[in-house]
Amino acid sequence: MNLIVDNSVLQVLLLAVMFLSIMVEIKTGGLGVGVLLGIVAAAVFWGSQYTQGLVELYHIAVFLAGVLMIIVEILLPTVGLLAGLGVAAMLYSIVLALGGDIGALAALGIALVISVALFLLIVSRLPSSRLWNKIVLQKSSRTEEGYVSAAEQSDLVGKSGEVLTELRPSGTARIDGRPVDVISEGAFISKGKSVVVLSVNGSRVVVREM
Repeated sequence: MNLIVDNSVLQVLLLAVMFLSIMVEIKTGGLGVGVLLGIVAAAVFWGSQYTQGLVELYHIAVFLAGVLMIIVEILLPTVGLLAGLGVAAMLYSIVLALGGDIGALAALGIALVISVALFLLIVSRLPSSRLWNKIVLQKSSRTEEGYVSAAEQSDLVGKSGEVLTELRPSGTARIDGRPVDVISEGAFISKGKSVVVLSVNGSRVVVREM
């Protein structure tokens, strides 16, 4: 079988297939989806480059080391460090295999765009692995679920207190027997003055001198 691939478009497509297979494996947690296709694409790409004398065994070894690190990360999820190093090693070896110039970076970028686009088309149909759940935020902290950025203090509206620190215009005042971070309506208010709470918006407590 002749593994020589001279067509740069075909090289980009082979790279796209490799990247797509890696993303699918990270998403599914190593279920084998697309693995065979990725292996074939990698074999054809590296075989053609090696046959033409464009790469050395060192470049192939770096690529395989990157793949191995990603596999280990999938099987034994850590903090994602191995996966990051694996991807970096793979990209580095591919850039060298393509010539290590601007054209290589352009081909790599195009392949990544194609693979990401295809991945986004099929991502909703694939199961999620532990590694994928660590990479992608699955839930949002919504108010409806009880998450708030700051405790609401609407009960302070209308209550009076004493300024503990100068308000320039923010500072602290004792209101309802406890210190509260407040902000004046705009004017400077000195320490010891009496103030009244005009409004509360989240953690923003607006006061006015009495």
